[in-house]
Amino acid sequence: MKARNLMFTVAVCLAGAALSFAQSPQMGTWKLNEAKSKIPAGAPKNTTVVYEAAGDSVKVTTDGTGQDGQPAHTEWTGKFDGKDYPLTGDSSADSRSYKVINDHTLELANKMGGKVTASGRVVVSADGKTRTVHLTTMDAGGKKVGSIGVYDKQ
Repeated sequence: MKARNLMFTVAVCLAGAALSFAQSPQMGTWKLNEAKSKIPAGAPKNTTVVYEAAGDSVKVTTDGTGQDGQPAHTEWTGKFDGKDYPLTGDSSADSRSYKVINDHTLELANKMGGKVTASGRVVVSADGKTRTVHLTTMDAGGKKVGSIGVYDKQ
C-alpha cells in the first residue's frame, strides 16, 4: 500500500511539474524582432531563444552573436529558483540564475566566478506573443551597457 501511495505521489508531482512548464508563458521558441529592439553595437545579441522542459528543469538555448560579433551559442539547464546553474558557450559567464517574479516575469543573472557579469528582466506580454528582455552587461572597458531585446513567439 505504501509503494502504491508513493508511486501515486510521484506521478502527481511529475504531472504538476510538466503542466507548470507547459503553461508557463516563457516556454517555447522566441525570435528577435530587431526593428523593435534597442541593442547597441558591441552588445551581445540573441537572435533565437528556446525555453523547453528538461525533466523537472528547464533548458534554455540561445543562438546569436557575442560582444565580438562572432556567432554565439549558449546552453543552460536549471530551475527558475534563483540558484546558479552552469552555463556553457558564454565566455563572459560560467553560470546563470533565473528567479520567478510573477507568471510573466523572470529576473536573470549571469556570473563568472561568482561575480555578476550581466543581469536583467524577462517579461512576456499578457497575450503570450511578445517577450521583452531588459539586459545590462559590461563592455570590454568595464562600463555598463543596457539593451532591450524584443522577441516574437514562434
